[in-house]
Amino acid sequence: MTDHMLNRREWIGVTAGALSLAADRQIGRACGAEVKRPRVAAVVTEFTHRSHAHVILENFLEPYYFNGKLTESGMDVVSLYVDQFPADRDMAREVAKQYGITIYPTIAEALRLGGNELAVDGVLSIGEHGNYPTTDRGAIMYPRKRFFEEIVAVFRQSGRVVPLFSDKHLSYRWDWADEMARVARELKIPFMAGSSVPLAQRRPPLELPTDAKIEEAVSIHSGPPEVYDFHGLEVLQSMVEARRGGETGVSEVQLLEGDAVWQAAAEGRWSYALAEAAMRAETGKEVGRLQDFIEPADGKQHPVHAILIKYRDGLRATVLRLGNVSTRWCFACRLAGKLEPLATSFYVGPWENRNLFKALSHAIQTHIREQQAPYPVDRTLLVTGMLAAAMDSRFEQHKVIATPHLDVTYQPRDFRALREMGESWKIITEDMPQPRGINPGGPRRKKQP
Repeated sequence: MTDHMLNRREWIGVTAGALSLAADRQIGRACGAEVKRPRVAAVVTEFTHRSHAHVILENFLEPYYFNGKLTESGMDVVSLYVDQFPADRDMAREVAKQYGITIYPTIAEALRLGGNELAVDGVLSIGEHGNYPTTDRGAIMYPRKRFFEEIVAVFRQSGRVVPLFSDKHLSYRWDWADEMARVARELKIPFMAGSSVPLAQRRPPLELPTDAKIEEAVSIHSGPPEVYDFHGLEVLQSMVEARRGGETGVSEVQLLEGDAVWQAAAEGRWSYALAEAAMRAETGKEVGRLQDFIEPADGKQHPVHAILIKYRDGLRATVLRLGNVSTRWCFACRLAGKLEPLATSFYVGPWENRNLFKALSHAIQTHIREQQAPYPVDRTLLVTGMLAAAMDSRFEQHKVIATPHLDVTYQPRDFRALREMGESWKIITEDMPQPRGINPGGPRRKKQP
């Protein structure tokens, strides 16, 4: 693996961070605060370069930057279950050897560390990437529900639970996602799930007023259907959930494609002006007619599509797929009684979306330490249902899908402490080369004898 080479300015930064970490540990020992490091099991579909397993776990294995401070996880990845090993791209075996992690043949053994009882303090279920079939609606059939069931079986057998993180949406099926959330509630599993994007730096900065009355909102991304629609939906939900009254659920969803998207805007079914405001927030300029907006594409250009959402309290929202970059995440909304929209973009940092996972990893580590999710899993449950309904609408000739089952209500939590505010990008810059393997962040840990 290739280590990241640091210039003098960067080395000063990481050395200062490392000294700060060492001082924190020394103070802790002096105060008698030394505690056992939590042990973490990771259950993944595959571990390849830039897979979610890679970009999450590297922030558990090495120090990483969060809000400009070199941060250590304070916990140890002690076991892996890997569902697939692509012959020409697998990193799992090399990383496991490098960091002394055992790869087990089953999920149960990974959680029990080869013994008879649950032997870890937290579990990461990373069911993204890999070679899996798709449904007739085009959703990738990642084995997140199977992972969850096998993890929960160990919890039940051992008579105790530990914090569990499940990456991205809960399942490609709503009924399975609903069951996962219900089981977690019944067993009192500290359960966290969802997207990395809501934790990104907001440029320009935007905090919605407390108890805001939002009339309409738009979220924009530029990626492929389903896998990026999820992120766009969760960006939307992470913003609008804080509206007056909290979350009330969704009454209907419709997915439109091509010319039908612009026709719906002309009919006033979604706000073209908010989409323009969101794009201005990202680009800092007018981009011209959205219908004519085209970006260079290495492969095929994804056709425009829009997911139109009607909430049970009357809020209207849209997730628009426009353009052809992997790092576009922007948002705009209109508040009652206000003429000017509020808008921002979510900046993911250098190296495309890779550094976006530093804040998510930090949030997961907080979840494991505090044994409470930093934001409600209900957010991801609702988004999972909206995404499934959108895929149904696309499959069923773009018809409106009534969603009485999406009566998901919850009160949001303030998660600002888990968001990247931009200080890290003064240290990790766009001109710095991206490491191929595990990002060392700062000076590497000394290997254990």
